[in-house]
Amino acid sequence: MSQYHLAEFEEIVLLTVSILDGNAYGLSIIEEIDKRIHRKVSLGAIQTVLKRLEEKKFLKSEFGEATKIRGGKRKRYYTITGEGHSILKETKEQRMGLWEAVPAYSIQFS
Repeated sequence: MSQYHLAEFEEIVLLTVSILDGNAYGLSIIEEIDKRIHRKVSLGAIQTVLKRLEEKKFLKSEFGEATKIRGGKRKRYYTITGEGHSILKETKEQRMGLWEAVPAYSIQFS
């Protein structure tokens, strides 16, 4: 069991970086979150969580090539680490355990 746990938004960002599989940078993460769960997120919020996940060793980052389109600025790309995969697996197992413990009669779907 990890010494860390994931907050909801951290989990969403970490899952999104996994989905983007090598093409995860600030704007692509925002667009993917909006596309998949229809949640509007600011760049500042994303950058804060990315930094925190990197400090926890769940993500690593590196700069891509400079492009003329970005005025010579390079994108910072994020990838999930082994520790990141482990915490996602642990979080999924915890959530599934909770869902499985809910009595069937108490879950009503329309």
